[in-house]
Amino acid sequence: MEIEERQAQFIQQFVEQASAIDGGPASSPSLARLVVESTSHPSVFSFGEILALPNLLQVQGTENSAYVDLLKLFAYGTWKDYKGKSSVLPQLKPDQIVKLKQLTVLTVAETSKVVSYNTLLEELEFSNVRELEDFLIDECLYAGIIKGKLDQSKRCFQIEFAAGRDLVPGELEAVIETARNWLATSDNLLPLIEDKIRQANEMDQLEKQHQMDVKESIEIARKNLHSNVSSSRRFSNPVSVGLYVKPAIMTSVVPVFLMMETWITKTSAFTTKRRRKPDALQVDALPPDTPECEEKVSLCC
Repeated sequence: MEIEERQAQFIQQFVEQASAIDGGPASSPSLARLVVESTSHPSVFSFGEILALPNLLQVQGTENSAYVDLLKLFAYGTWKDYKGKSSVLPQLKPDQIVKLKQLTVLTVAETSKVVSYNTLLEELEFSNVRELEDFLIDECLYAGIIKGKLDQSKRCFQIEFAAGRDLVPGELEAVIETARNWLATSDNLLPLIEDKIRQANEMDQLEKQHQMDVKESIEIARKNLHSNVSSSRRFSNPVSVGLYVKPAIMTSVVPVFLMMETWITKTSAFTTKRRRKPDALQVDALPPDTPECEEKVSLCC
């Protein structure tokens, strides 16, 4: 956008100069000077407005038509196009050569955003990569007509932005038709996109509701567990559990009291055994006259 704004005032100056050319034989020097100045100017990359002037259209078919053809080449063509027609076109000056190669890079950038060094070497006719990279940096990147990155490892030029060139006559209709097709496609896609957004919102609401339900279920389960534990602690007698505990918690409480009952039974049996009287057979086995026997007898009595 900056390059277009910067060149607008210079294009207007050249349009005013071209408007003063009448197209006759005497205008040949003025036309030649106009073409050289406009195609050599470092800030001008568009020539369609100059070519659209009626007095320049009248020059076609005359001895000065070569200058108009050269101006068309700078508007729509490339360096290779000039090399193929150099015999019938005016010889280019160094600044014009640089400008035409700059325009060639812009044309290549229209078809691909990643351009190999080999393609650029062929289109611009540089002898080595060093010359190519110097040209891209000094005459394209620094000039602001293109933005990108040179990748030396992959030997390519990655393009992010490129200034536009003039449209070839008749190409505007194709661009308009492409824009219409894109607009129609966008109109068809818009309802589909809105429907997808609606479905995504509905799914999001369902997911949020599901999460809320899960949290609520977890909270209810936590409260029920706390209530069951509190209820089980109120009963110390295992036999009375069946009278008060709900069937839902019997499976978790009864095993505990069964263990307690088993422990109490074992403890009672052990205590009873400790208090049992001595065996009579053991008393009879002792000699009757011994003090131990008398002591055993007294205990038994």
